[in-house]
Amino acid sequence: MARKIPHSDVLVTLMGAPHESDRTTSALRLVQALLERGNSVAVWTCGYATLLTQRSLGTEKPRNLADWNTAYPSTTGLVQDLLDTFPERLRWYGCRFCSDDRGADDHLPSVVLRPPAGYAANFAAADRTLMVGVL
Repeated sequence: MARKIPHSDVLVTLMGAPHESDRTTSALRLVQALLERGNSVAVWTCGYATLLTQRSLGTEKPRNLADWNTAYPSTTGLVQDLLDTFPERLRWYGCRFCSDDRGADDHLPSVVLRPPAGYAANFAAADRTLMVGVL
């Protein structure tokens, strides 16, 4: 039986290598802005973007030699903060195949892994979809 996916105003799909450009940071800021405006948002990660929510990243990036005393959040820290701040309006999904293929099996507890074919149900449950990355 297919899983019932909750409705979302916007589905943001993050695909490919998240650190090859500033697209992922821009997408996370967009997600935050949508949530702050009261929208419900679902995020689907595919490819190497599934690594964004690995608990092994910790909540902070390694120290910056140019600014040693300032802590910068990791992507895992950013996502966890969004999930904690907007628990009723943000849902985070990861492609199970891509995650398994990359050994990314230690996600934040709130991340729901779904098979690639499950993307169609997430797509259908959203009013709008934004795809960021490569196909």
